[in-house]
Amino acid sequence: MTTTDRLPAPAPAPHHVAGELVAADVVRVDPIRNPYRAYLDNLRSPGSKVAMRGCLDRLARIIRGADLDDRQVTGEDFPWHVLRYEHTTRLRAELLRQGWSAAYINKHLVALRRVLKESWRLGLVSLEESQRAGDLAPERTSVQPAGQHLPPEVVAALLDACDDPDKPGDPAGVRDKAMLATLYGAGLRREELVLLTLADWNADEHEFRVLGKGNKERDAYVPDDVAKLIAAWINVRGRTPGALFPPMWKGGRLRTTDDGRPAHMTGQALRKILLKRFDQAAQSEPTIAGKKVAPHDFRRTFIGQLLDAGVDLSTAQALAGHASPTTTARYDRRPKATRRAAVKRLRLPDRAPQPGADQ
Repeated sequence: MTTTDRLPAPAPAPHHVAGELVAADVVRVDPIRNPYRAYLDNLRSPGSKVAMRGCLDRLARIIRGADLDDRQVTGEDFPWHVLRYEHTTRLRAELLRQGWSAAYINKHLVALRRVLKESWRLGLVSLEESQRAGDLAPERTSVQPAGQHLPPEVVAALLDACDDPDKPGDPAGVRDKAMLATLYGAGLRREELVLLTLADWNADEHEFRVLGKGNKERDAYVPDDVAKLIAAWINVRGRTPGALFPPMWKGGRLRTTDDGRPAHMTGQALRKILLKRFDQAAQSEPTIAGKKVAPHDFRRTFIGQLLDAGVDLSTAQALAGHASPTTTARYDRRPKATRRAAVKRLRLPDRAPQPGADQ
């Protein structure tokens, strides 16, 4: 018996109606062999799980013709294995019609390809049909990459905003200052930082043991002044094993797990803290008022600072935890003045005098 013979009978597939993809019939999804769950379970990062679950849920809403904000419609009970190439190309067209950015569309296409591959791995569809359905070209763009390089005065204002003159030694301020300084000084991803534990910090060597993308470990070093801020925070936090930067209750008490260990904050909580400190910093640094900042901007700035300091691309790649130096190069958000100054250092070569020419 061939693999194809063992597959279930083809289920009713979605069809195109009035410019929207809808399901022709309700197809029962096996709770055990569920490609949606299998894909999300294989993602290691909590942030990635949230992001890609959102992508699959939005795709399911588009296919079913539901409102994009309808939380009742998710991808968990959608029969992904019934999709064929003629359906996924229409789905891609629907994504383009949403007016989303190319990067946002491509993230949804990645989720679609992965859930189709899980459908094959679970024996719900043949390899050929899975590959055909997922054979979608990424959306290309010539738009400038997102993000920014944070000027020194902005970083300084952010750190100063953590010091409340009315509450000297405020635990939240000490934590936030150490946390933002670590983002700046180590170039960590948002999820990498919130998952740090006390055991990951080596105070003697001023380094973290970081679990990055793809479950890859690396050493992340911090400058001496950042290490001092981390030490000051640990003195406030205490040495109970658990999350290095836990969330807090009002009054400065650490939030803990059931076993009494400091709990991990979410990536979204980190983002809210950054936005709060940024709003406070704008009061003392009017030039940044009205601007936006994201946790990942610290990582972009970290890489730009390394390149400015003359660090070679290969070393910067290793410190950032990138699989490819091409990715590291794309993170360079240094201002135009830096690139302009680099070009101005170039000089046209002088023509060498010809033998026998008049001197």
